[in-house]
Amino acid sequence: MYNQPEAILEQYDLKINQITKGRGAYICDTDQGVKLLVPFRGSKERARFLMEVLQRLNEEGYPVEQITCTGDGEVLAEDDSGTRYWLKTYVAGSECSTAREGDMVKSVRQLARFHVTIEKCSFSIPDFMATGHNDIKQTYERHYRELLKLKNYIKGRKSKNAFESKFHEQYPHFIADAGRALVFLGEQQGVKMILCHGDVNQHNVVRTPEGFRMIHFENMCRNPAVADLANFLRKLLEKNNWNRELGMRLIGEYREERALEKEDLNHLYLMLLFPEKFWKIANHYANSHKVLAGRDVEKLDKVIAQESARSIFLEKLFSIV
Repeated sequence: MYNQPEAILEQYDLKINQITKGRGAYICDTDQGVKLLVPFRGSKERARFLMEVLQRLNEEGYPVEQITCTGDGEVLAEDDSGTRYWLKTYVAGSECSTAREGDMVKSVRQLARFHVTIEKCSFSIPDFMATGHNDIKQTYERHYRELLKLKNYIKGRKSKNAFESKFHEQYPHFIADAGRALVFLGEQQGVKMILCHGDVNQHNVVRTPEGFRMIHFENMCRNPAVADLANFLRKLLEKNNWNRELGMRLIGEYREERALEKEDLNHLYLMLLFPEKFWKIANHYANSHKVLAGRDVEKLDKVIAQESARSIFLEKLFSIV
């Protein structure tokens, strides 16, 4: 394992000065600058398409990480086990702070600029970028079924633990929100589909000397632009007790850079209406073989405590839809 990155990097025409292990990746100091060696999940065709997208964004004046090909011109390098990696520019910086409003404002504006730029590029999006795996409605339908399955399991339990009792008590409220979101998402028309980042959160927007930059585009997919915005808002607002004023300001800051039509705002509302955090905690409990963990109870308690503030924010958002 110690020699793994060295063996992979031998496939590149680079001189390696130093390799440092980072979070799920290797930071490589080379004669061509600092690079990041990252595992890549997906086909070679997908990797090459993403490389071309990142190149085009750079050409359009939106600086993003760039991919270095192997000495043989391949986008991906494989180790002896068949695990695929790609080598990209390392963007040094500090993550967007969820405790600093200025950071969140600049990060949301940066997201909007990304969407504006990607729309200008007018890519022909291949079929493998538009799979059901990324479809919002299909994802929420799966999450809905998983909530229902856990509810049925808990309902049949004669003796319920602390987590199960809280989940069973709160389930009717959250499943009602999930059901409404699914019904109206199915009726949505006219929402423009674009290439989205696919994993926008505070860890993937960093402050650099040149300004805020988005990183880690491995999960790029075809979706409505507001899918990125909804995901980011959810992460930021969960950290700030669903502060209504903050949430509406962030939406306003996004709209300063990129217009949101009525259909976009409605889609944003429906995505945030779906109780994704409630599902995530329930799913973690179900996948841990339903073994009670104090951390699951703590997280569920937090979601329950924030629900009133979330509802108030959603009411305000609904008023502008």
